[in-house]
Amino acid sequence: MTNNTVLSQVQSLQQLGRVTYGLVPIAAGADKFTNLLTHWSNYVSPGLQTLLPLSADTFMMIVGVVEIVAGLFVLSIPRIGAWIVAAWLLIIACTLVLSGTYLDVAVRDIVMALGAYVLARLTGILESKKAQLN
Repeated sequence: MTNNTVLSQVQSLQQLGRVTYGLVPIAAGADKFTNLLTHWSNYVSPGLQTLLPLSADTFMMIVGVVEIVAGLFVLSIPRIGAWIVAAWLLIIACTLVLSGTYLDVAVRDIVMALGAYVLARLTGILESKKAQLN
């Protein structure tokens, strides 16, 4: 296998990650306004709800906006956006673990955060390789 073939395959994998980690946060963020997938305010722990100066539904809409922006960052600037999504997913997972609820979702978010980390690193490697070739 030639270096160009390997580079092309790695670029294809990076693009798949970019689209996945860009579109999924956008879809999840948009769903915070419709609650078609789930009723998102159920994921706000009772302890956090007592601290919020607004309703859980309004809080989750703000979360949705953050997720949409993070997804747009991944699509436009994947090296930075993937780090943002990875951190965001870890924050969500930690919040769920600390609340002792939805631990299955916390585990999935940790796994997705690792995938976003891989995308960030892979994008950085590809950008370095492209710079070397120019």
